[in-house]
Amino acid sequence: MRSTPLRFLAVSLALAASLFAGAASAADASAVTEIRKAAEQGDAQAQYNLGLMYHEGRGVAQNAAEAVKWYRKAAEQGNADAQFALGEHNATGQGVERNDAEAAKWYRKAAEQENAAAQYLLGVCYARGQGVARNGAEAVKWFRQAAQRGNVRAQLALGALYATGENVEQNDAEAAKWFRKAAEQGDVDAQLMLGTIYQSGRGVAQDVAEAVKWYRKAAEQGNAFAQYNVGSIYAAGLGVPQSDAEAIKWFRKAAEQGNEYARKALENMPPPLTHPVRAMK
Repeated sequence: MRSTPLRFLAVSLALAASLFAGAASAADASAVTEIRKAAEQGDAQAQYNLGLMYHEGRGVAQNAAEAVKWYRKAAEQGNADAQFALGEHNATGQGVERNDAEAAKWYRKAAEQENAAAQYLLGVCYARGQGVARNGAEAVKWFRQAAQRGNVRAQLALGALYATGENVEQNDAEAAKWFRKAAEQGDVDAQLMLGTIYQSGRGVAQDVAEAVKWYRKAAEQGNAFAQYNVGSIYAAGLGVPQSDAEAIKWFRKAAEQGNEYARKALENMPPPLTHPVRAMK
């Protein structure tokens, strides 16, 4: 049975109340009662919501098998979120025996309903040959659909494929385009790659200042390679005022994460002055 607008609203309000009320509260228990009643009457959205509550342990004891049970009921009625969730459980073996073919099957059903996360993961299945025959063209197809809907991991994957020419014609400008889309959503790997692109001038006009901007964004999220790159640029004064202090600051952050290049760079940096240099008489 498909959800009616009024039932969908009531179930959604009940779930929202439970999520904001805190685990094991009276509001949770009340929400579960209402959601279960609708789920048992065949409401697909309620079935998905009940599965989600079992998955998260909201108002009920966490139970992956029960989550799968209710996700399956909703998925079989065409609920895309439940289809995606069922794919995830089959892929990880939570609450059900791991089955890559079943995971791909449910990802496909959700992907065909324009679920971007499912489209991305179906692309991964094709890229790796998990649950389906390996097929680069199909991987690109699903990555592109997900990327066009704003899925950041798909944008990153598509950028990497264009950068390397794997399963697509190599195209630096297309790589830069997709890395930028992911970077603008805060993806640290894409920010690092976009910095590299601007520093090298591949697919874009070379712009060291722009490279530093994206390296810094990744560095501030803790990426050790980006931290090392920022340090190197300040040490050399490429596109920024030369600054040993800034270089040492970023090399140290990278070295503390085990980056060997940064550790060696620190060893080669001049020691900071501890007192003013006086002119010789």
